[in-house]
Amino acid sequence: MREAACAILVRDGTLLLGRRSPHRRSYASCWDVIGGHLGGAERPEDALVREVREEVGVTPTGFMPIGGFVESSPEVGPGRLHFFVIMEWAGGDPEMRGDEHTELRWFDVETACALPDLALPQYRSIFRSLEGMVTARTG
Repeated sequence: MREAACAILVRDGTLLLGRRSPHRRSYASCWDVIGGHLGGAERPEDALVREVREEVGVTPTGFMPIGGFVESSPEVGPGRLHFFVIMEWAGGDPEMRGDEHTELRWFDVETACALPDLALPQYRSIFRSLEGMVTARTG
């Protein structure tokens, strides 16, 4: 079963999401968390750091696991997703790198949960579970 590390960057009461490029094999043009597949014997934490660097150009320095689940994409089959919240990073502001996304945007939890084109509906419960943490990070 494939595995992926999924990053939710938190800043000023908001979560960072990326709109997947229309050419992506799965969840094209949907809003998604930052992340990607584990390589070989790579640990989820190592994949998290690598993927965040590759996709948004920052290095996570303060993060914690917040759970996960198994999802099944019609395009690529089942996969185990490992979620992490990232509270601190080095390297400035996240910005798009490569062609995986067409847009990055910060959303408050309520707005993120209301997006009709989230890659996975399970994200809504994950985002809601972070609401207290996101609010606490603003003060």
